[in-house]
Amino acid sequence: MITQIRGRLVEKSPTEVVVDCSGVGYLLHISLNTFSSLPEDENVILYTHLSIREDAHTLFGFINKTEREVFKLLISVSGVGPSIARTMCSSMTSEEIQQAIASENVAIIQSVKGIGAKTAQRVIVDLKDKILNTFATDEIFVITSNTNKDEALSALEVLGFNRKQSDKVVSSVLKENPEASVENIIKLALKNL
Repeated sequence: MITQIRGRLVEKSPTEVVVDCSGVGYLLHISLNTFSSLPEDENVILYTHLSIREDAHTLFGFINKTEREVFKLLISVSGVGPSIARTMCSSMTSEEIQQAIASENVAIIQSVKGIGAKTAQRVIVDLKDKILNTFATDEIFVITSNTNKDEALSALEVLGFNRKQSDKVVSSVLKENPEASVENIIKLALKNL
């Protein structure tokens, strides 16, 4: 519902901030990583996630989209609630969480307060495939609007190639040749699939 807040930072503590948007103060719960990354000036933009429970509506704030996506994935795991996910985002950076899940490092995930061995294993099992999509979420928005990429992916899918695998190859092709035509993207991708 609320995806980002831009306004004046009026209160700041290691666990929460208040952002004034046109006279309305929004209380956002934040991680220590977001706290340490807050800009010195009063104007801030925070990406948000609204957690709705029977007894509370809680707004969480994140300094970047990657941290927000990692948080959302973490709370999708059974046994990991918003407070444990925030603790995890405070204990480790988004990149460290992504690496720990991608490399199946149970010990690092279990080192977070509130996460036991079974929950750590569940986090890895549930999120290993999904976490790969969160790498460089902040940059993806530039690429996803690329209609050539979408057309090339559709064509490769019609040809019988796995979409996830094709996406990786097409993304690497576009990094090297950002202005490539659909035909060239497909040709270069077929060489690497």
